[in-house]
Amino acid sequence: MTDVKQGIWITGASSGIGRATATEFARIGANVFASARRVTELERLNSELQNEKLSVEIFPCNVASSANVDQAVKKITASHQINCLINNAGITSFKEAEANSVQEITDIINTNLLGAIYSIKYVLPHMIEHGGGTIINILSVVTKKIFTSSSAYAASKMGLKGYTESLREEVRKYNIKVINIIPGATETTMWSPEIRKENADKMMTSEDIARLIVWAYLQKGNMVTEEILIRPVTGDL
Repeated sequence: MTDVKQGIWITGASSGIGRATATEFARIGANVFASARRVTELERLNSELQNEKLSVEIFPCNVASSANVDQAVKKITASHQINCLINNAGITSFKEAEANSVQEITDIINTNLLGAIYSIKYVLPHMIEHGGGTIINILSVVTKKIFTSSSAYAASKMGLKGYTESLREEVRKYNIKVINIIPGATETTMWSPEIRKENADKMMTSEDIARLIVWAYLQKGNMVTEEILIRPVTGDL
């Protein structure tokens, strides 16, 4: 087992916070297992990292499918050890509740909530077997403050927050850390181009969030920062 490559599995690594986090972990010498539906974007990330003589390992995965997640974890753990899972994959719609279609609601819940739960479910036995690990969830400020046009998104993120807070108490005995990162407005493709153009100077960057995630992961000893709330200095949009 000493030859097994340990690393960080990041979902939703094709863009935004996930992409920046994959890059930041690669830069500190960590082995990164990057997953997303858009494999071409992961390949583009590797092309960019080649300029720094870095790379990530690509494991395509749609987290909304439990079978997909199961297969991805099996492929990674066949020769690697996941000692950190970063649940980052997420989507939203920015519509009022009455305007959201059932399909949109289903997609948001399946990706943001169930996708993260599936990932935890399949990774957990491996972390327990290896004597510990870290689970980092990228939540949202919607878990702290009410926003309109975000009801399904808020339900998914609040659901994940509740799930992992319960999980945290169950897995302490296995030396597994559970960290919830709660960012405010961050400039990613989740926002429309118009909103990004108008408010970019009021938003945080994915790179800033990525550096914070790496810092939280690198904490050593009998210590864990269980929840980190980050907002732009200028406040919420």
